[in-house]
This record gives sequence, C-alpha cells and structure tokens, in this order.
Amino acid sequence: MSCDYFALAARGVRTLQPYQPGKPESELRREYGLIDIVKLASNENPLGPSPKGLAAVREALASLARYPDGNGFELKAALSARLDVPMAALTLGSGSNDVLELVARAFLTPDHEAIFSEHAFAVYPIATQAVGATARVAKANPPDHQMPYGHNLAAMRALVNDRTRVVFIANPNNPTGTWLKTAELEGFLKSMPEQVIVVVDEAYFEYVEPDQDCPDSLNWLGYFPNLVVTRTFSKAYGLAGLRVGYAVSDPQVADLLNRVRAPFNVNSLALAAATAALDDAEHLQRSKAVNRAGMASLLAFCRQHGLSWLPSAGNFLCIDVGRPGREVFLELLKRGVITRPVDNYGLPRFLRISIGTEAENVRLLAALVDVLHG
Repeated sequence: MSCDYFALAARGVRTLQPYQPGKPESELRREYGLIDIVKLASNENPLGPSPKGLAAVREALASLARYPDGNGFELKAALSARLDVPMAALTLGSGSNDVLELVARAFLTPDHEAIFSEHAFAVYPIATQAVGATARVAKANPPDHQMPYGHNLAAMRALVNDRTRVVFIANPNNPTGTWLKTAELEGFLKSMPEQVIVVVDEAYFEYVEPDQDCPDSLNWLGYFPNLVVTRTFSKAYGLAGLRVGYAVSDPQVADLLNRVRAPFNVNSLALAAATAALDDAEHLQRSKAVNRAGMASLLAFCRQHGLSWLPSAGNFLCIDVGRPGREVFLELLKRGVITRPVDNYGLPRFLRISIGTEAENVRLLAALVDVLHG
C-alpha cells in the first residue's frame, strides 16, 4: 500500500484552497482556438513595463550565471530615497504576495488569529491557514453603504482579542476596488493593541486619485511601530512577470521578516527592472493617465446600459452584470475577452474588469453589449 501523503501534510495545508489566478491567454488559445485575445483579468498595466526597466533587464541578462544580490542593496537604496524611509525598514519579496506570507510566517502560529474582511484579497486566508493560524473574517459593508462590500473597520475591531496577532487590510481593496479614507484608517490604527501587527496592503496605491482621500500609510510608520505597509511593482509599474514587491515597517519588524525570507527571493532581472522603473516617472504618469481615461469610459458605459458598479480606486472596476457573473465571463471568453468572475470572493453577480488600452476597452465594451443585450 502506498503512503497516504495527504495525511502527512500539515492540518492547515490539507484543507487549503489554492489561489486561482486569472485565465492566461495561452489557455484560451488552446481551448477555443482564438488568436485575437484581450486580457482584462489580472489588473496588469496595459502599457507593459517602462522602457527604462526593459533596458535594465537587457543589461542584466549577461549576469544570469551569478546569484542576485541577496540583500537587494540597489533597489533598497532607490526605495529608501524615493519613499524617505531607512533601508533597514525595507523587506523585498517575490511580489507583495511574498511579503504578505512572510508576515504570516513571522508572526502567526496555531495559537494565534488573523483578521481580515469578507471580500478581501484571497492570499490573506491562504497565508493564515498555511501556518495553522485561525482566520477571523469580518462582515463587510452592506450593499447600500457608501463603500459597498468594502472593509467594515468596526466589525474588524470587534473581532480583536488576546489571540489576535495580525490584521490584513487592503487599501484599495481587491477585488472590490473600495477604499478606506484617511480619518477612519488612522482611527483604526490608533485603536489597535501594540502587539497586533496591522498590514496595510497598498498594491494599487499608485492608481489612487488625489480627490479620493485614500491615505498613504507610509506617513504613519513613525507613529505606529506595529504597522506594515506592502506595495508591488506588478501593477502600475508593469512588472507582474518578474515578481517583485516590498514591505515597509519598523526596522525591528523588518528584521524579523528578513529572517524568514528565502535567500535570493528576488531575482536579478526583477531587481534591475524595479530599480530602473522607479526612475521612470514619465511611464508611470502615462500609465495613470491611461487608467483614468479607461475608467471614465467604462463608467460611462455602465451608466448608459443601466449597470451598477462598486467604487474603485484601483485599475479595475467590479460591475454587477445582473446575472451570474461566471455566465457572462464564459460568454466573453468565446469572444476573445478575458475578465474575472469573483463568485469565489462571495460576489456571484459581479465581474472584475481591468482597465486596458483604448483599443482593448473598445473591444471589451462591444463584447459586453453583445453578451448582455445580444
């Protein structure tokens, strides 16, 4: 009889539901035989990486036989200068997903609990369960709230107890796009016991518009030593394929995160590209402008066709399509358009749609009209 390896696995791993990524274009080609495909499923930058980042990758190719700088000195130095934080406050990761898991490994055990909101990023429960900790899920805002299905900080605060060690907050949140405003998030941080690590996941921070009052949590690091802010180069910087992100925290917390960080967890191409991308302000501004125009176009379409949506401070819009979202998703696939159903997030009537280029957005809207009214 063969060994039952399932029984040997850690308890949390045995019942873990793995992360489901957006459908890749190659899979749609295989399934439907399509060639002309528009992917608006994974909140990627439709302009791609910056020219400076690409040039840095080409230059770094010659050194692939060497291990990368395990401490990421040049990227940390660039981040330190740009963000006005000490290098000792930085932890680099293979995407911000990696640093979120580092927080779980460093601070959560089977004796502890993590708190996060309903409809929040899927990695929070995965990271919590993988280390055997208990997940406490706070009820989200009701549908008629100013930020429907967004984080309800009062509900999250009510779950805090002596076993609470980590609170995960996405701001703006994925997949809803909703966000917490400055005063309410600052008040929540002030209410947290000092032994509770509060992670503010700002993966979409670069897309936030000034009038949205979505705070830059880095401004609070000097006041709250239990605060960890995570960001990524996968979204606005267009480096999703290279996987590089980072956390900013109190140096003592950063030291602990770096103790559990895998050696060389950010490869040399990613280090070079991210360092160069930080210096490409023009590309970042173009990316934000494309997102702003595309968002306006998608909102106008929703108004014209009587569709409701969730407020978004990211590079995507979560739209109530008036029927099971997965049905519309499948019909759009047949037309070569990849979006993201979010029924696995408890939002069965919604589709999350990334903002693309102008041409991609036009293609999407034509397909949506065909599916919804054809």
